[in-house]
Amino acid sequence: MELENRKQQEFFALAERFRRATDPDEARRVGDQMGRMVLGG
Repeated sequence: MELENRKQQEFFALAERFRRATDPDEARRVGDQMGRMVLGG
């Protein structure tokens, strides 16, 4: 359960970085990271 909470917090932190990103390259990198978290890649 603790691991699941930590993963969720990490995902929401990435989502916030993605939302605030003004640099397209940074947004792509963060989006790729989020995708790997969701898809397990």
